[in-house]
Amino acid sequence: MNLFFKILLSSFVFLAAQQQPVQWLSGTDVDIGDLKKDQPKTTVFSFVNTSGKVLTIDNVRSTCGCTTPDWEQLAIPPGDTSAIEITYDAAKEGWFRKKITVYFSGIRKPEKLFIQGYVE
Repeated sequence: MNLFFKILLSSFVFLAAQQQPVQWLSGTDVDIGDLKKDQPKTTVFSFVNTSGKVLTIDNVRSTCGCTTPDWEQLAIPPGDTSAIEITYDAAKEGWFRKKITVYFSGIRKPEKLFIQGYVE
């Protein structure tokens, strides 16, 4: 019985690994450091298409208007790289952590990215 559960668990781990449409080269949680107030900072999240099919970025959403995404609306073949630029406006002083949600064509589960830092 124990062997059955090990095989079942291995199957779930294998399937979960296969369902990742992209590999984030820059990581998914980036500390953009200390910023000066009112001096915007841009960071880039780069990735490789690991899905085995052509992908496009359908939409990128942030949790507030202080975080602005920018991306190319081009087809990304399997194995190719692309990137999403995120600009934080640095208008408010203090520590911040913002979530960015990325929606790829044909992929049900969105990818989640985070930026954090401190505005002086």
